[in-house]
Amino acid sequence: GGTVRNLAAALAAAAGLPSIGVQGLIIEREPLEALIKRLASRSVDERASIEGIKPGRAGLILAGAVVVGAAMEAVGTERLEVTHAGLREGVFFSSYLAPADPPLFEDVRVATVLNLARQYQTDLVHAGHVADLAGQLLESLDGALPRAGGLDVGQLLWAAGMLHDIGVSVDYDDHHKHSRYLILAAGLPGFSPRELALIAQTVRYHRKGTPELGDLAPLCRRGDQRLLTAMSALLRLAEHLDRGRDGAVTSARLRDDGEQLELELAVDGDAALARWGAERQSDLFRRAFGRPLTLAWVS
Repeated sequence: GGTVRNLAAALAAAAGLPSIGVQGLIIEREPLEALIKRLASRSVDERASIEGIKPGRAGLILAGAVVVGAAMEAVGTERLEVTHAGLREGVFFSSYLAPADPPLFEDVRVATVLNLARQYQTDLVHAGHVADLAGQLLESLDGALPRAGGLDVGQLLWAAGMLHDIGVSVDYDDHHKHSRYLILAAGLPGFSPRELALIAQTVRYHRKGTPELGDLAPLCRRGDQRLLTAMSALLRLAEHLDRGRDGAVTSARLRDDGEQLELELAVDGDAALARWGAERQSDLFRRAFGRPLTLAWVS
């Protein structure tokens, strides 16, 4: 496990990818072969200076890389997905988790988000309501979202909603930034590095600012910047709709009339604060969807 993680870290560094852990990274045979040649041309001490290679593994890393390359060739694969887990965890998972009926985790992605939320989130009711509202807004758009390249945008937005406030456990000020680094530091098993980047950056911009992929852009694909802007707009609006943390807005949907996006709300209580927050999101919605946001009606 450690050898594969070190190889993945070294390959990621060589490719110019940000260092956010190796969970979900892909080792491809051609770059691996290039790394093997690079390792073979250096002494043990010189191998230890390669970014991503731990000094304690410098003596064995070349042999490990050759074994990994040979294993990939033997099974006829060009790609190997990396996990934080090692052989011991694999034996445990296959022996105790896989045979479980019902399974311990019905959905690994859902379980990993809820686990992180419960570690840091002090108000799971608010987080869950924001995630639900964001999902309702997304569903009502019905195709207005930028192309997602095979991503389950609904689940990514739900994950961002559930985790958007975990940074409050560090400090309320700049908690959106704290939430981002807690997500990146913990990782989200079951999600790819690209998905992790989109979740983290959506959370980063759930309060304010112009959404940008920033240093995580190398993990993403063409079109993901537009997707991030759209997801951030939806999460930010959902957060403002429950700004009072009272559940006054029970449901929300967007109606596209071609010129603007009209926000329709169902409320149970005083929605003045939600209304005020929603009216401040027009500029971001124009940036995300090419149309401003207006409040159509509240019932």
